[in-house]
Amino acid sequence: MKTRAVVELVLAAVAAVGCALSWLTAKSAAVAAPVIASEPPMPTVTYDPSFIVLSLLLLTVAAVFAVLGITRLRRR
Repeated sequence: MKTRAVVELVLAAVAAVGCALSWLTAKSAAVAAPVIASEPPMPTVTYDPSFIVLSLLLLTVAAVFAVLGITRLRRR
């Protein structure tokens, strides 16, 4: 049973890394048009909603695997 706990913890770590990479990929720079014609354009940050949803899903999977893995290790 200990090997299963280690596998679950490794999967949790992989999902956490995927979550971080997905979150970093979601962000991109853009230039917003000026509100008034005499003002300069403003730099902004835009987020891709699909990558944010993916990162939240991966975070949930990582948390579940971490809890399951730690629980299996503590039972022994």
